[in-house]
Amino acid sequence: MHSALYFGEVMHKRLQPFVQRFVYRVFSLWIDLDELPRLHRQLRLFSHNRFNLFSFCDRDHGARDGTSLRPWIEAQLRAAGRDIAGGPVRLLCFPRVLGYVFNPLTIWFCHRPDGTLDSLLYEVRNTFGEKHCYLIPLGQTPPPGAAIRQSCDKGFYVSPFIGMQARYRFKLTVPDTRLFVAILQDVPNGPQLIAMQTGRRRHLSDATLLRACFGRPLLTLKVIAGIHWEAVKLWRRGATFHKRPAPPTTAVTLIAPQPAILPNAAE
Repeated sequence: MHSALYFGEVMHKRLQPFVQRFVYRVFSLWIDLDELPRLHRQLRLFSHNRFNLFSFCDRDHGARDGTSLRPWIEAQLRAAGRDIAGGPVRLLCFPRVLGYVFNPLTIWFCHRPDGTLDSLLYEVRNTFGEKHCYLIPLGQTPPPGAAIRQSCDKGFYVSPFIGMQARYRFKLTVPDTRLFVAILQDVPNGPQLIAMQTGRRRHLSDATLLRACFGRPLLTLKVIAGIHWEAVKLWRRGATFHKRPAPPTTAVTLIAPQPAILPNAAE
């Protein structure tokens, strides 16, 4: 089974006009869409599209209308000129905890039938109930353990304290025994924000879910509470407030294939 949990930390560091840093202990769900029916049957503490201690709901992702996610992502890939021919699709996200979830970022890993990675989709949410996706195909197949570098211009309002003229630079690996995702956000006068998530893989079982429940209780409520608390601290320190523009007219921004592959995540 490919689905798993990752226990680790999320770190954010603002670099300008002042330095502000925080670190939170989290766990993330690594879910293979094709394994959802099996997980729903085998696990007592996890459900698909039903209430449970932990759950994964189709309406939280993709079209957000509760329809199956595979047809949605395959349609987005076809629009980008890609065809994964039924290959594995895996998501890195927070699960619902007692029916509640907020995912600032969900990453979709879209693979070909032979298991090689074809494309990444970054699904971004803000606290105003809006969502936007950036779909970036790979220009070349990454070898196992390679670090992937991708980038795109910001086209979606996320934080009131970061303007729209910015660019994201992603650096990540396909989750394996370890999880590594880093995002650097540049603004016209230089780097402004670094976000990083790291973790270790754990088998997805009722015992591990129970450990997550007690070790990191009410995770998703803490995520949204932490976002607002950090915003209050930025406001008190005098960070510039940026008004929210109209959301993008399309649900997904298609980015040209990007080939940058590094031998390992440390480079």
